[in-house]
Amino acid sequence: MSATLDHLGESVTSPAEAEDSREAYLAALDRIQDLALESSISAKLTQLGLNLSEQQCRANVQTLIERAQAQGNIVEIDMESSEYVERTLGIVSDFHPGSVRAVIQAYLYRSASDLQELCRRSIPVRLVKGAYQEPSDVAFPKKSDVDSNYVHLMTQLLDTGVNPAIATHDEKILRTAIEYVQKEKISASRFEFQMLYGVRRDLQRRLAAEGYRVRLYVPYGNAWYPYFMRRLAERPANLLFLLRNLMRN
Repeated sequence: MSATLDHLGESVTSPAEAEDSREAYLAALDRIQDLALESSISAKLTQLGLNLSEQQCRANVQTLIERAQAQGNIVEIDMESSEYVERTLGIVSDFHPGSVRAVIQAYLYRSASDLQELCRRSIPVRLVKGAYQEPSDVAFPKKSDVDSNYVHLMTQLLDTGVNPAIATHDEKILRTAIEYVQKEKISASRFEFQMLYGVRRDLQRRLAAEGYRVRLYVPYGNAWYPYFMRRLAERPANLLFLLRNLMRN
């Protein structure tokens, strides 16, 4: 299995904190290269200063992408709440072509058109369901609708995406994905599954044993507690999901 490293600490409050985040990611990239690990990095733009200065944020992103590209690696740009989608996709698009992958959240109404445009431009995409609390005028409020839209976007991504990542722990959706790639004769080398480190390890091992590429999303760093509390406050269902799936390992 491969990995992507997420250094915790989104929504920094000073340019110095944004620089510290950049340096932590540069150190991670260098360590990945030193150890010859099959791992990338995954960063949130608010962690790199988006709320403070878009110019500084872009400069930090450019530094990370240049280092990653020199090492034959990639930078995954995490997606945050809906207020950041436009700016995030704008920055990703401006740094393409390059060593960058975008994230699309299936619970947003706009994601179908965003995904189509990213695929048209051959920008790699990681597809997730979405974990922020969003109003019903921008996101599907019902889980069944989110799941349905995820499958719709997933098949589109598998058909036309470049190195797409299917990021979910939903076993039903994973079965649907496998049935689809087998029916359409899509090679396992053309895409990857992504799952959280430590969550559904049984499923991770099974997918890898069946010959599928599996990448584990690994959060790390000292800012885990504020991150955990903020995500819990935003959406208590996140904790229920985590506990339920940890018990299934």
